[in-house]
Amino acid sequence: MAKVRQDAWSHEDDLLLAETVLRHIREGSTQLNAFEEVGDQLNRTSAACGFRWNAEVRQNYDQAVAIAKRQRKQNKREQLRQHKPNQASTSLFKEENNEQVEKQLYNHSKQDTLDLNAVIHYLVDLKKQTEQSNKQVMAYSELEQKHHALVTENKQLTQEVESLQKQLETVQEDYQTFLKIMDRARKMVVFSDEDEKKLPTFIMDKNGNLEQVAR
Repeated sequence: MAKVRQDAWSHEDDLLLAETVLRHIREGSTQLNAFEEVGDQLNRTSAACGFRWNAEVRQNYDQAVAIAKRQRKQNKREQLRQHKPNQASTSLFKEENNEQVEKQLYNHSKQDTLDLNAVIHYLVDLKKQTEQSNKQVMAYSELEQKHHALVTENKQLTQEVESLQKQLETVQEDYQTFLKIMDRARKMVVFSDEDEKKLPTFIMDKNGNLEQVAR
């Protein structure tokens, strides 16, 4: 059933609207979600709730809105401390975009007159900004995934380089050991030839005596 409520806003209605908007701000949600929640409770459209908030109610809660936004940022920082950088970064990005939309809505509603064309223009502009925001969030998420993949690949390549360096050091050590063994073997062969050359040679004379042959 379509919401067609036309009666005036009461003080209790304004209070419910303000409390709901402030709660959504603190929890990191959007004012649009708050307007929809209030609209369901009061049988009003979310657009009507949004116009009421920006045109009449918000000016009485500027300080409360600022405090709620500070609490929201503190909650995001707490998420970062709890080792959830991806989720917190995306939420902070959405938060900045939501604040820009809220400022535009507030400034727009402060105009003296507001006709149907202005409402349509605002809704079309809001849709474009929401679509652009979603695209930027997706692009940011893809960049984070690529960054994570590159970090992982770099770590693997670093480990492979370290392994190859160790293998190279082992091969060099084995090569040096081989050279030492070959050098020792060469020296042993040289010494053996020299010893054979130094051995005396004898012949027997006609009397049966051994006589050394001079070299």
